[in-house]
Amino acid sequence: MSTTPDTLSGTTAISAPPAPEDAPVVRAARPDLEDEQSTLAQRILVGVFVGVPMLALAAAIPFAWGWGLGWHDVVIAAVFYWLSGLGVTVGYHRYFTHGSFKAKTGLRVALAIAGSLAMEGPVITWVSDHRRHHKYSDKEGDPHSPWRYGDDWKALTKGLLYAHMLWLFDPNKTSQEKFSPDLLADPRIRKVNAAFIPLVGVSLFLPALIGGLWGMSWHGAITAFFWAGLVRITLLHHVTWSINSICHTFGNEDFEVRDRSRNVSWLAIASFGESWHNLHHADPTCARHGALKGQIDQSARVIWAFEKLGWVYDVRWPDEARLSAKRPATATRSLGGMTKRSDKAITPADRAAA
Repeated sequence: MSTTPDTLSGTTAISAPPAPEDAPVVRAARPDLEDEQSTLAQRILVGVFVGVPMLALAAAIPFAWGWGLGWHDVVIAAVFYWLSGLGVTVGYHRYFTHGSFKAKTGLRVALAIAGSLAMEGPVITWVSDHRRHHKYSDKEGDPHSPWRYGDDWKALTKGLLYAHMLWLFDPNKTSQEKFSPDLLADPRIRKVNAAFIPLVGVSLFLPALIGGLWGMSWHGAITAFFWAGLVRITLLHHVTWSINSICHTFGNEDFEVRDRSRNVSWLAIASFGESWHNLHHADPTCARHGALKGQIDQSARVIWAFEKLGWVYDVRWPDEARLSAKRPATATRSLGGMTKRSDKAITPADRAAA
């Protein structure tokens, strides 16, 4: 028998020796999946959440050309993109999934609500899937690895599409009892989790209400619903999904990891710093993902502001020794889909930026 570390729980698991080659194959139930699969109605609902905003985005250009896009719509869309996007990155991801900081009760609930406005699933479902992703990153069991079908271009093309959005339709559901017992034990978070559908309605129709009252017209309500509701959600969805697909396929490897997570600079602003994905997988509990010089990380800045206000504490900021240990003497840089090696040891400036 051998022992292997469980990266999620920090405990050591015992694995049995390999069975003889002629032994019958016995497939036990997967302990990380729920006994019941998602229903057809649930998968249809996912399709509505994914498909309707995508159709809105496809219609956006001719719609804008023929009917107009007002600055009211831009302001409302930007505010809701910022609120719901940071609800996912700061709340769902860095706080609930990885415990990068501790938050006071009011902010804890607010972060769960804000993340729900992104329409990416209830908080406990999202966190369970992501914790499972980290446990099996780019290996069997990862819910959305782009490498699941192989390394050649055909397999990778299929894998990228699966990792980007098709994984959402997988009927196998991640076990919340295994991956999120802490959230299931919190009655406040369970209430927010149960209120996901009403919060979806808020995310879609509150922009329309604001737009209608701001412009005092039905036209203002309809354009705000389209741009600050449907189009904003679609854009945020694809940015988030790109972390699963693009950031596990292309980009820079600035830190040593056991999977294929990469840093993608051009996604950094739209993703609020989430696309500095290579460091995140090298040090998942770190509150800042863009820890090197010049790496913009808006989510980390928001956490910093919360800390200054006294709303969060015990923030896990980047540690110089930990960064240096994970930083190779040379780093892999992306070049047109290929990679090249470049000498780039961590510098004092990098450490200061972290």
